[in-house]
Amino acid sequence: MKTSTIARNSLLIAEPFLGDANFERSVVVVCEHTEDDGTFGLILNQSTTLNVSDVIDDIYADIPLFVGGPVQPDTLHYIHRRPDLIDGSIPLGEGIYWSGNFEQVKQALNIGTLTEADARFFIGYSGWESGQLTRELDEKTWIITQTDANFLFDTPADQLWRGILKRMGGQYKVLSNYPVDPRLN
Repeated sequence: MKTSTIARNSLLIAEPFLGDANFERSVVVVCEHTEDDGTFGLILNQSTTLNVSDVIDDIYADIPLFVGGPVQPDTLHYIHRRPDLIDGSIPLGEGIYWSGNFEQVKQALNIGTLTEADARFFIGYSGWESGQLTRELDEKTWIITQTDANFLFDTPADQLWRGILKRMGGQYKVLSNYPVDPRLN
């Protein structure tokens, strides 16, 4: 399902020929968008070799850490699908929550009741100033769609870009098979 409106829980799917190393084949969930303030989002499928426990001293669980974007890489952000952890969370829609009570999340991680199956953690974020994302959409840089928590969290991050395009069908399914480097095709 392709949409043309940017809103919370919109997914921005990078066109295969984007040409920006920060966003190559990326899937970005929009966490906040206003015409006046711009857009805040998190790249869902850019992994690192780090775990959350590598950057937060009092977390002991080995939960993978992703790159949320090139802006402020010294910040930590997270999304989850756990309704019991929504204290302070911002609902993005379709069972996906952004942020929340971090002490509660740390406790759940440390006792093993919150796992990578239900949460993703990010360093940095992706940001667009007012009007910037709209211009990029006009330039056909991004495809906008929606998703639900089950698809987002149950699909391995390295398969998310291709999986969403396949799920959208039609011309998008064709794009999902576009080679990373067409010269090598």
